[in-house]
Amino acid sequence: MMITVALSKGKLLEYALDLFQRAGFTSGGLSAESRSLVIPCYDQDMTLLIVRPSDVPTYVEYGAADIGVVGKDMLLEQDRDVYEPLDLQFGACRISVAALRGQELRDRLSSKVRVATKYPNITERYFNQKGIPVEIIKLYGSIELAPLVGLADRIVDLVSSGQTLKAHDLVEVELIAQSTARLIVNRASLKMKHERVTDLITRLKTELGKAGASRSKAVAGMRR
Repeated sequence: MMITVALSKGKLLEYALDLFQRAGFTSGGLSAESRSLVIPCYDQDMTLLIVRPSDVPTYVEYGAADIGVVGKDMLLEQDRDVYEPLDLQFGACRISVAALRGQELRDRLSSKVRVATKYPNITERYFNQKGIPVEIIKLYGSIELAPLVGLADRIVDLVSSGQTLKAHDLVEVELIAQSTARLIVNRASLKMKHERVTDLITRLKTELGKAGASRSKAVAGMRR
């Protein structure tokens, strides 16, 4: 039975392909640098779709893909109706609030705080929970520029090393959530293709366990 897997373009793709190959699900020679958007793996009765990260949950929810790999940040932002069985343990980063250095404690008391972000839903929920009125400015790139030119008081963005923030004289002031790559599954596919889907989940989980054990041994060796 054929299954379709949607993988995120960009930073997560190389790690996802490596994990699937180690678990024996894809043919050799696959590369994150390939320009193909549809990759058939006939020996595994599997088709890979390479799509924008923000589109992966949509493909899976509506059944165009049975399975997907996407960052937790996208799942928190979109709140799609999908099954999320595995934390794939790569692509670790965090969703944070940042401000210009020296303005970390500055808040507007008489008006809304202006926040620039690619994550309007996450941002609105977070500030609403804190009881802070917020005006959200949605941007699609160069979020760090917004405070520099007076467009926003704060930004909410994905942070890994923090070097990009530092380069723009920004500092993290609040942590909203941690994010790693997740395996998601279409709910109908879980029932209709139960054996194939659960086999994939089990094999990926086993491979993640091996990787975790190897890391533990390496750390133990360094401590000796």
